[in-house]
Amino acid sequence: MANHAVTQLAELEAIYGAVNPNSLAKETPRLTPDYRRWIEAAPFLILATSGPGGLDCSPRGDARGQLFAVADDTTLLLPDRRGNNRLDSLRNILADPRVALLFLNPGIDETLRVNGRAVISTDPALVERFTVDGKPPRTVLIVSIEAVYFQCARALIRSRLWDPEARWDRARVPTAGEMTRAATPSFDATAYDAALPGRQRATLY
Repeated sequence: MANHAVTQLAELEAIYGAVNPNSLAKETPRLTPDYRRWIEAAPFLILATSGPGGLDCSPRGDARGQLFAVADDTTLLLPDRRGNNRLDSLRNILADPRVALLFLNPGIDETLRVNGRAVISTDPALVERFTVDGKPPRTVLIVSIEAVYFQCARALIRSRLWDPEARWDRARVPTAGEMTRAATPSFDATAYDAALPGRQRATLY
């Protein structure tokens, strides 16, 4: 396998050929009106960060209008909702402000990508802006946009992600409790899974 490793940019470009000009033209340094319209409909995004401890990729979801806000065509505001307090993404941002966001809209096969740099803010006005059910986020990410572009639909078409007939029965994959027990054999997976739905509903924010 090592003999087939690609190690030079010129070699890589020779394998794949010339880039489609449209793939370059669709990248902009700020939100266009259409790009803004697209992301403002999205209830789900994935936040990617990098730091001394490695990489992190974190799912973020909320109701439309609560997931994030567009401050202007080069700035996004992203509340950090209640989670597991590992702080993987935030630790990374403190060390390396570069972030990448991938936005998804249910039923839509295209995705939209935003690259930029983030600052962690405790500004009371920003925190209050994202309060839900009387519960504010502890911090808000201020993301300065450097590049925006949409990703074509091939990946989601191949995966059949939104196809109802392609959905799996929950029993085909391990539960949250079972996965935790795999790392901690003494963990009570049955009790954890039984209590999890109610606990999640009660602690969304």
